[in-house]
Amino acid sequence: MAENTRSVKTAKVWREAALRCRKLRSNLRQLTLCTHNNQRITLPENISQVQILNLGNNSLQEVPEGLDGSLTNLRALILRRNRFCVIPEPLYALGHLAELDLGHNCVSRLPGELARLHRLKKLCLSHNKLQLLPPEIGALQSLEELDISFNELCQLPATFGQLKRLRTLDVDHNKLTHFPHQILHLSDLEELDFSGNKIDVLPEEILMLQSVKILWLSSLKLSCLPETFCKLTALESLMLDNNTLHSLPESFGDLERLKMINLSSNLFEDFPNALLELVNLEELYLSRNKLSVIPQKISNITNLATLWLDNNKVRYLPDSIVDLCNLEELVLQGNQIAILPDSFGKLSKVSLWKIKDNPLIQPPYEVCMKGIPYIAAYQKELALSQPAVKPRLKLVLMGPKCAGKTSLRQCLVGNPSGLPAIHSKGIEVTQWVADAEKNLTFIVYDLAGDQNYDLIQPFFLSPGALYVLVVSLKAYVSGRFYELVGYFLHLLGARVPHGVVCVVGAHVDQCNEKEVEEKCLDIHHQIALQEKRDVEFMQAVAEKVDGALGQEFDLRATSPHAPFYGVSDKNLRRKKAQVQYLLNNRLQILSPVITVSCRGDYLGINRLKEKLLSVAEHREIFPNLHRVLPKSWQRLEELHFKPQELWLSWWDSARLGLQAGLTEDRLQSALSYLHESGKLLYFEDSLILKECVFHNLTKLIDILNVFFQRDASVLLQKLLADANIDELRTTQLHHYVEGFLLHGLLPLHIIRLLLKPHIKTQQDLHLILELLEKMGLCYCLNKPKITPLNGVTVWFKFPCYVKNEVPHAEAWINGSNLSGQPFAIEQLQVEYSFPFLFPPGLFARYSVQINSHVVHRSDGKYQIFAYRGKVPVVISYRPSQSSLQADTLSIASHASLPNIWTAWQGIIPLVEELNVLLQEWPGLYFSVHVLCSKCLKRGSSNPHTFPGELLTQTRPEGVTEIICPRNGSERVDVALVYPPTPTVISPCC
Repeated sequence: MAENTRSVKTAKVWREAALRCRKLRSNLRQLTLCTHNNQRITLPENISQVQILNLGNNSLQEVPEGLDGSLTNLRALILRRNRFCVIPEPLYALGHLAELDLGHNCVSRLPGELARLHRLKKLCLSHNKLQLLPPEIGALQSLEELDISFNELCQLPATFGQLKRLRTLDVDHNKLTHFPHQILHLSDLEELDFSGNKIDVLPEEILMLQSVKILWLSSLKLSCLPETFCKLTALESLMLDNNTLHSLPESFGDLERLKMINLSSNLFEDFPNALLELVNLEELYLSRNKLSVIPQKISNITNLATLWLDNNKVRYLPDSIVDLCNLEELVLQGNQIAILPDSFGKLSKVSLWKIKDNPLIQPPYEVCMKGIPYIAAYQKELALSQPAVKPRLKLVLMGPKCAGKTSLRQCLVGNPSGLPAIHSKGIEVTQWVADAEKNLTFIVYDLAGDQNYDLIQPFFLSPGALYVLVVSLKAYVSGRFYELVGYFLHLLGARVPHGVVCVVGAHVDQCNEKEVEEKCLDIHHQIALQEKRDVEFMQAVAEKVDGALGQEFDLRATSPHAPFYGVSDKNLRRKKAQVQYLLNNRLQILSPVITVSCRGDYLGINRLKEKLLSVAEHREIFPNLHRVLPKSWQRLEELHFKPQELWLSWWDSARLGLQAGLTEDRLQSALSYLHESGKLLYFEDSLILKECVFHNLTKLIDILNVFFQRDASVLLQKLLADANIDELRTTQLHHYVEGFLLHGLLPLHIIRLLLKPHIKTQQDLHLILELLEKMGLCYCLNKPKITPLNGVTVWFKFPCYVKNEVPHAEAWINGSNLSGQPFAIEQLQVEYSFPFLFPPGLFARYSVQINSHVVHRSDGKYQIFAYRGKVPVVISYRPSQSSLQADTLSIASHASLPNIWTAWQGIIPLVEELNVLLQEWPGLYFSVHVLCSKCLKRGSSNPHTFPGELLTQTRPEGVTEIICPRNGSERVDVALVYPPTPTVISPCC
C-alpha cells in the first residue's frame, strides 16, 4: 500500500491548483468538439462567443479552419492527447489566451513565436518530446502555472528566470543533470516538482526559493541535503522518497511549517532526530529504510496523523507511541516487532492499520490482525488476568493417499498399533504432548490424501504451523515426483508462503538400503529443480515488469504491442511488489529427507521427533509458539475443549466464560482469538452463525466427512439404517444417492437422514447447513423466504460432486433441457491464468460464492450458465492439457455495443467475488486478462489478451478505440476493454 503514497499525495498537492482552474472557468462559455470516424472538425458559426474550447482526444495533426486571431473572446484552448508534432501556426494569433494545454502530443520543438501569447497564465506541454525551450519563453511574463514534465529537457534557457509570476512549475521526469539556477530566481514559486531527473546534489542557493510550500524531489540520486535547505521556512509538503539519503541536516527542525514529509525508500539506519522538532508534522513516511529503533521522543510530534514505518528492521516500538493521540494511519508491516507497548489500544483513532510479517507474540498475530479495538481488549484482559505461556504448535501431516500418514501419526503420539496401515477418513485431529517437561504440545492434523477431500483440506493449511509431507518410498519413482511430492509443495506454498515443511520418506521397511538412498536423493534433487524453475519463472515476470516501469507511461498507453499496455505505474509497482513477495517468501524445506518405518523397530521415529522438537523451539522460525495469552483466554480454551454438544449458544459459551473469569463484554475478543487460531469456529460477521460457537471440531470434521464420502454403498447404508423402510422407499433413496454422486443434489430430508447420528435437533441441522454454505461447500437452490409449505422440497447443491461437463443438472429435477446461448453481438471475457497451481476446490467454492449474484443457473463440472438479472453470464474452468499450459478460469457475458455496460454489470461482481477468494491464497501466482472481443467474435483460437490490471483503472480520457495487435487494422472499442467504473477489489493480493 506504500506504493499508493505518491498518487494519493499528488492528488492532495495539486488539488488547490485544480480548484483555481475550476473557479476561473466556472462562469465561462465552454464548448467541447469530438470527431467521428476521423472526420474533420468544423467550428460552429457562434465560435466567436466561446471562451473555453476543448479539442482534446481527437487525433488532430492540424487545427480546424477558423481558429485564428478573430476569436478575441477565447480564453482557454485544450489540445491535449492529439498528434501535433509542431505547434500549429494559427495559435500564435490567439493573443487573448490565458490557458493553453498541449499535453500528450508529439511536439519536439517550440518556436520563438510562442512569446506572442503574452497573456498566458497557464501552459501545459507535458508528455511531449521537447529537448529545448526557446529563449523567448521568458517573455511570457503573465505565466503562473507551467507543466513541462515528461519531456527530454537537458537544460533550461537563461531567460527562464524572467518568469517572475510563476507559482507552479512541474519539470518532473526530464533529463536535467543539475538543478537549473534559473529556477532559483523564481521568487514567487510555491509548488515545484523536480522528481525523476538525473541530479545527485542540490545547490547551496536552494534557499532562494523562499516562497516554496510544496516541493517534490522524488527519485533523484540525492545522498545528502545542503544545510541551506533548512532555510526554506515556507515549506509545508516535501517529497524525498526513492533517493539515497542516510541523514538530514542538523537544522532540519527549522522547517516549522512542514506538515508532510516522505522519506521512504532511502538508506536511513538511524531515525532522523531532526524530525522530532517538527511539532506541526501531520504525515511522516519512512517506509523501506533500514531503521531499527524508533525514539521515545516521537511523542513530541503531537499532531502526527499518519506514520508509515513498514519494511524496516524495527524490533520494538517505544511506549510513548501511544501518546500520539491524533494518529489515524499506522503501517508497521515487514519489521521484526514481537511485542507491542502496553496501552497500545489507546490509539483508538487508527483506522488504517498494517502489521503483518512481524514475529508477534504479545499480542499474538491473530489478535493484531483484527485491529486496534481487539488489541485494546487483549491488553485490558492481560491487565485483569495473569499472563500465560502455553507452547502449542499445529503439526500437519499431508501427502498422497496410502503414503503412511496415519501410521506415522500413531507412532508420533505414542500409540503405534503394529497392525497393518489404517487409512484415515477425511481429517483427524490428535494431541501429542511432545515434551512434558516444557509442556510443549503438538495439535496433530492428519489430512487424508483422497482427492474427495480437496475442497476442505486447504481450510486446515494455516500460517504458524509445521508441515510434514509424507511420501511412500515404496511407491515413489522419479516419474511420479510431481504427483507424490511436487504438487503438495505447490499447494502448501500457495496457501502458506514461507511455510516450514519437513519431507519424510515412509515405508522404509519395504525397500532395500540402496533403494532408500537413491529415492531420497532423487526427491531432494527434483525439489531443487522444481524450485529453480519456479524462481526463474517469477524472476522473468519481475524483469518484464521492471522493463515496463522503465518505459514512459505514454509508450505503454499508446502502443498495444508494448508489454503491460496501458497499465499505470501504480499498478505495475503493485504487481512488482506481489512478485517480489512471492520470491522472498519461498517454502522453507528442511533437508535431507528423513526416513522412517512405522513397523518393527520403528526406524527413524526418534530422529524425526527430535527434528520436529528442535524446529518447533526455534524462536526465529516459530515465534508464535511462545505467544503470551491472558490466563482467562487459556482457561476458556480448555473449557471449550471438553465438548459434549455439537455447538454452544452464545449464552452457554458466556457461562463457560464466567468460569474462566470473563464477563460477557470481554468474551467476544477471546472467542475471536480462538477462532483465528483455529481452536474453534465463531463467525462474528454472520447474522445467524454469530449466535453460536462451534467448539466440537472433531464432530464437525465427522460431519464434513459424511459429505465427502463418494461410495454409493456407504451412503445407502447410512440412509437405510432404519429397518422400517419399504422397497419403494429404498428405490427412492437409490435415486437420491445417484443424483448426489452425479449432480451434487440433495433434498433437505435426505441430508437430515445422512446426519442423523451427528445432530439432535432441527436447529442443529439449520446451523450445519448455514456453516456448510459459509465454507463454500453447498448452497440452497430454492431457499424459501418463509417456512416451506407441506410437500415443497428444498434442494441443496454440492458443486464439487457435479460430473456432467455440460450443465444440465436442473433437467434432472425439472425434466427440461438447457437452451442454447443466444448469438453474442459483442462478447466480454475476463480470464484468470494459473501457471503453477489451480487451487483445489476453488471452482466448486466459487460456484457457491456467486449464488447470491445470479439467477436461473445451470451447473456443469467445469461450466456454469446463469443470469445476472437479464444479463447472461458463463463461468468456465479449463484444466491444462499439458505441463506447458496453464489452467484457466474465465467469466464471460455479451450484449450489443450500445448496451455493453450491462455485460460489464454482469461480470464485475463475479470478478470481485473471485478476487476475494483468491486472497485466501497469498502465495499463489496468477495473471488476469481481458480477452479481445473482436478476436472472440472472429472465433480466434488464440485471442489477444489485454492486461487485467486495466480493470482497476479508469477509462483513458477521450480514447475511443484500441488497436488489436493480432490484427493491426482492427480497432476495438474502449468500452470492450475497460469497465465503466474500475473494480473495487484488485486481482492482486
